[in-house]
Amino acid sequence: MFSKILIANRGEIACRVIQSAHKLGIKTVAVYSDADYKALHVQLADEAVYLGPSPATESYLQIDKVIAAALQTGASAIHPGYGFLSENADFAEACQQQAIQFIGPTAAAIRAMGSKSEAKALMAQADVPMLPGYHGTDQSHETLINEAKALGFPLMIKAALGGGGKGMRVVHKLDELIDSLAAAKRESLKSFSDERLLLERYVTRPRHIEVQVFFDQQGNGLFLFDRDCSLQRRHQKVIEEAPAPGLSPEMRSAMGEAAVNAGKAINYQGAGTVEFLLDGDQFYFMEMNTRLQVEHPVTEMVTGLDLVEWQLAVASGQPLPLTQQELACSGHSVEVRIYAEDPENSFLPSSGRIHSLQWPQSSDQIRVDTGIQQGDHVSSHYDPMLAKLISWGESREQAISFLSTALVDYQQAGLADNRDFLLRLLNEQDFIDGHLSTGFIEEHPTPATDQQKHDLALSSAALYWQNQGVSDNHFYTNQCLPKLMSFVVQDQLWPVKIEQTDSKTLISLPTGKLELIAHIEQQEVSIELEGRLFNGRVVPLPENQLKVFLDDFSLVLSLPLLSHTRDQDGAMTAPMNGTVTNVMVQPGEQVDEGKALLILEAMKMEHTIKAPREGVIASVFYRSGDQVEAGASLVSYREEADVA
Repeated sequence: MFSKILIANRGEIACRVIQSAHKLGIKTVAVYSDADYKALHVQLADEAVYLGPSPATESYLQIDKVIAAALQTGASAIHPGYGFLSENADFAEACQQQAIQFIGPTAAAIRAMGSKSEAKALMAQADVPMLPGYHGTDQSHETLINEAKALGFPLMIKAALGGGGKGMRVVHKLDELIDSLAAAKRESLKSFSDERLLLERYVTRPRHIEVQVFFDQQGNGLFLFDRDCSLQRRHQKVIEEAPAPGLSPEMRSAMGEAAVNAGKAINYQGAGTVEFLLDGDQFYFMEMNTRLQVEHPVTEMVTGLDLVEWQLAVASGQPLPLTQQELACSGHSVEVRIYAEDPENSFLPSSGRIHSLQWPQSSDQIRVDTGIQQGDHVSSHYDPMLAKLISWGESREQAISFLSTALVDYQQAGLADNRDFLLRLLNEQDFIDGHLSTGFIEEHPTPATDQQKHDLALSSAALYWQNQGVSDNHFYTNQCLPKLMSFVVQDQLWPVKIEQTDSKTLISLPTGKLELIAHIEQQEVSIELEGRLFNGRVVPLPENQLKVFLDDFSLVLSLPLLSHTRDQDGAMTAPMNGTVTNVMVQPGEQVDEGKALLILEAMKMEHTIKAPREGVIASVFYRSGDQVEAGASLVSYREEADVA
């Protein structure tokens, strides 16, 4: 076994690898950028080496710098985590050239699976079921269009070297094809330095099932059962579970055997994942990920195994510790990915400081994998995933219940995140019943805000604010008078009046009156309304903002004198921190409503800023390559008088 390894990654996966390495007595070396100099993975490692500026292209993706860090610290092996250099064949070769063990497959295996088109050709030879599509080398505009017409619609465009939903588009009809091809090529080139695409028949309501495989250097291979990863947003997984619900033993066995055959076809070593689309009782190969997956914890929870420990053992030359017959799957596990993103604003990524952070209690049933801590600044330079919460139960129903409770106990203030969105998905009856597909989220749109929960959150904020003894233009503390105050929620003013009776509190809101019994102790607020008890927590934030947490609902609000209003033009301001990558309009140009003005990139995703109305452009404030902050004005219109 190795005495010291370097982890060529950051965040929760770096922390995860450090945990297993330390358990085995292996010393660890972290690497970090400017943005991560105080990050948790740097604190947990035995040593840390600085790589460079915050952009990944100048730090984590610099192969020479990572290799130099390993040589400098005497690390005999490198674990790449996932993302970044984990599926980079040149990196695996660079490790080999310096006699550093790459904890992963060979460069040849990475190359074989790195191109989706080449991978599909190999899998077809290995008799792994394939979706109809075009995986050819001719990437001319004419060929792609002709192949798309021959394949028919709907179809899926994928980046040949893609992953994580980057460079992926669903095309439903011919007149969408040209723009979709151009956008997929741009995103693929930025994410993978390669603009090659492939086309596949699009299955309208498939499930996404993947199989965890493991191979040692002696040629032994096995599968560690399967996972369902169907709940996705923009082709990015959101909720995963193991084992995949509703599969017959015959189907489970057939998919496992096909996955092992896929690995054997490329002489695979280490941990890998073979992904399939399940359409009814037919499954089709999608791709093989030549690395550990984000969702590997659910497999660990149902098998009781440490897959990182297996990776370290196999990379050091040891045979697989178990045979296929010795493996067992017990109970059920579900995982949610917590992202710094705003579900109320098209899931745009969020960046900034974490002012308050509360995790659920870890146990045999609940696991928290994260690389963040209170006080951290979440950068726009990296993927917006903050953490993963994982549950285990004796049944699927129990695992979902445990996870819902844990997610309620997770509370983060300072950034927008998807906590409430995840809670809603976990409690959707169709999810509980196992009616899963990759279109699940689109088929279950977020309902309108629950007015009662909104009113209870406002009431909690008002009761908390009253308890602080604050006095200003909006709040009178004379005990003989009603308490008057007002808050701003999403630029809307909400006046609140609190009146005390002998036994109850009367709260008047624009939507009506609530007669309740309240108890406030520091940040905790308990409200009894119509025989039901609601527990809340109020967290103060900078700039006189508050974040209120109820069990499955949270709300950010502020005092009106310190609130910020949106730009009149709405979409003309930057919705998040990011980089301008393309400007498609000039001053003096007449634009129609919906015209694409510029493209903003943040956290590896493109966001097109469109004209909110027709008019004449007066100014464009940024050029391609410029960094912008959330709320900054991007483009302005001419006034009508100026146009005349």
